[in-house]
Amino acid sequence: MRWSKTFIPTLKEVPADAEILSHQLLLRAGLVRKLTGGLYTFLPMGLRALTKVANIIREEMDRAGAIETSMPLLQPVDIWQASGRYEAMRDALYKVKDRAQKEWALCPTAEEVITTLVANELSSYKQFPKNFYQVGTKFRDEIRPRFGLMRAKEFLMKDAYSFDTTDEGAMASYRKMYDAYSRIFARCGLRAFAVEADTGIIGGNYSHEFMIPAETGENDVVYCEACNYAANIEKATSGLPQTAARELGAAPEKFATPGVVTIEALSKEPYKVPANRQIKTLIYIADSQPVIVLVRGDDQLNEAKFMAKTGAIESRPVTPEEIVALLGAKPGSLGAVVNVPATVKVLADERLRGANDMTTGANEDGFHFRCVSMERDIKVTAWFDLRTVKVGEPCAKCGKPLKIRRAIEVGHVFKLGTKYSVPLNATFLDEAGQRSPLVMGCYGIGVTRTLQAVIEQCFDKDGIVWPVSVAPYQVCITPLIVAPESEAMKLAEKLYTELTAAGLEVILDDRDERPGVKFKDSELVGFPIRVGLGEKSLAKGEVEIKPRNSAIQSVKIEDAAATVIAWVKAEQAKLG
Repeated sequence: MRWSKTFIPTLKEVPADAEILSHQLLLRAGLVRKLTGGLYTFLPMGLRALTKVANIIREEMDRAGAIETSMPLLQPVDIWQASGRYEAMRDALYKVKDRAQKEWALCPTAEEVITTLVANELSSYKQFPKNFYQVGTKFRDEIRPRFGLMRAKEFLMKDAYSFDTTDEGAMASYRKMYDAYSRIFARCGLRAFAVEADTGIIGGNYSHEFMIPAETGENDVVYCEACNYAANIEKATSGLPQTAARELGAAPEKFATPGVVTIEALSKEPYKVPANRQIKTLIYIADSQPVIVLVRGDDQLNEAKFMAKTGAIESRPVTPEEIVALLGAKPGSLGAVVNVPATVKVLADERLRGANDMTTGANEDGFHFRCVSMERDIKVTAWFDLRTVKVGEPCAKCGKPLKIRRAIEVGHVFKLGTKYSVPLNATFLDEAGQRSPLVMGCYGIGVTRTLQAVIEQCFDKDGIVWPVSVAPYQVCITPLIVAPESEAMKLAEKLYTELTAAGLEVILDDRDERPGVKFKDSELVGFPIRVGLGEKSLAKGEVEIKPRNSAIQSVKIEDAAATVIAWVKAEQAKLG
């Protein structure tokens, strides 16, 4: 390809609305252009890179035994209602009506579609296991699209769905996908790692996210360097001990705390109740029902854990008016010792189990109880791990200090169990003629997100540093004189022919621009290797070869093609 014949609109200035570096480079290198918030047009260079990421994914899915399909982007909402996800995902679903006023959904994911297909087409245990995948466009109604392709309204995703007849078979399918994901991200040149994760609205009881370390990431990952434990902060646990028990008092004692409405205020004079001896009382509305949540005063509630443990589709903190109506006091004086309606569930964090000599609100403005025992004085409906892990806490596996870092999620694998197969009647007949629900898994990779994640990890001060496996073009030939009769251009054409014949992807920069402009553009766009052809080097019988991430080397003209081919093949071999 000649540069003049394609379209690479590079930018010198950083676009004002591009918040993170990878988003800036997507725009500056001429890979994409924004249509409106959350919607992007892929330009030729961006599309080539995106296609390479998608092809790597396809190759590894096929290698793992998955079967490629293509499912409708327009889905009937009745299958979403049947699965129970219509309400759970109503805020993310794009809904449209046809001329008959029938409602449809634009595909955000395809669990319902593929499960319906399998329910209608496959029925015998002899036909399983099966794993179907697709690479296609998805739509989600992001309330605040940002960071370019990281959070968009329309995006390219690979989604796969496995169907097995046993739980053991489902775990084997899960492992195949887990291993395939590891290969995919390595081949894309990414330093990815898997972490334990919350299953969220997709459902299931076992999942891992594949993360890319990045300060601009939207996820916090808790990890241990000593034993390789890693989990999304929404799932992470630590080895902190439960609250130490003390001598048990006779009964809770009410005492006046005028104007004290925070944990910090109660810890100061004249009360001096440390935060770790206080019970923090939070109230949420979960699926229209009030729920009281108790955590230790020095802990923070992890709302994702709360949602997972309650199974709630949606939740929100109660309003001050709702609090007064429910417990008779304003925020800051709340507790679960007295005046708790029998219909209200009380959930407590495991760290409070067995705690006594605690202090909590008395459900009366300006008053608290001390000498409170969790076991004696509070009717706890259920105990769960509900707190957010903090830096430095001991690892639950090995006891070493935990660390937290930011990361970008690029893939997620779930063991779904029978969440979708039961309501959508995806069953099989076993050898005895008994019908049972299929055991499912689902596996997603954000293809567009992965492309941007590569840029987030692979850059320097001059621009993108593409891994050779996903670079739009592997080689950029840059003659500094482009007149057809010049020695530089004749040699450029010869090298272009030789390298292309060897299977390399080459762009010839035939623009009549200053050398500085051409060099800066090649570095900004990020070609893995550049061949420079200038008068001075050619006069010596040499060309200048510049790998994107290392120094220029002078090579004899007759050795140039072989040197470039060898370099590209060596880089390909590193990525597998």
